Amino acid sequence: MAAAMSWEPDESASRNAAPSPDVAVVTGGIGGIGTAVCRALADAGNRVVATYLPQEAELAQCWLGDRRAEGYHFIALPCDVASYESSVALARTVESTVGPVGVLVNCAGITRDRTLAKMEPSQWFAVLRTNLDSAFNVTRNFIEGMLARRYGRIINISSVNGLKGQFGQTNYSSAKAGLLGFTRSLAREVAPHGVTVNAVAPGYVDTSMVKAIPEPIRESIVEQIPVGRLARPEEIARVVAFLAAEASGYITGATISVNGGLFMA
Repeated sequence: MAAAMSWEPDESASRNAAPSPDVAVVTGGIGGIGTAVCRALADAGNRVVATYLPQEAELAQCWLGDRRAEGYHFIALPCDVASYESSVALARTVESTVGPVGVLVNCAGITRDRTLAKMEPSQWFAVLRTNLDSAFNVTRNFIEGMLARRYGRIINISSVNGLKGQFGQTNYSSAKAGLLGFTRSLAREVAPHGVTVNAVAPGYVDTSMVKAIPEPIRESIVEQIPVGRLARPEEIARVVAFLAAEASGYITGATISVNGGLFMA
């Protein structure tokens, strides 16, 4: 494994500085898929900023220590991506102390599974705010800088269930499907300005979120996957790093499925 290069925040950087496409922000970066994405982007030469919820400060410090032990030197910043004001603060902090952002990965996500007949409004709105509204909250605060510098790579993490739907996940599937519309529409708006916007739709990945599914249900899901196993987080991260590369500038508005053949469309 190639270790990320050591670096220090550039205090002189600003929103209007020269293009610096090697600064990458990963929302939900301390999660299962997020961690793998952070590693992959660092291995590709990016300077990586991972976000975490403000109440996860202790967890984030442990995460940073674990990553340093692996040879990575990330920055972790608190941000409630469901809050526009928190996202404003994140963008200001990153672009004033780290540098202009060239890569944004909207990876933060939660589940609150329940059939619609039993779903509480709080469960619906929590998922929509974290999984869909967050894409607006965060992207809105980085997009102007990308447009001004005429460079950017935005990757939104959707889901196989945003493509096919899933029992007990009207909230999650709606949010992840909404991300696909967000991706295609924004891609059309910013393509003339050197900014690409794409989505990755993972299937079931070997993370704590999937492990929380009761084992009998999880086993029945695996039985439906043609390749016969869950995805590894690194397999999702590899696609994200590909889309984030400068050389991938002719790919925009696309959704790349990484689901082991679970859904083919």
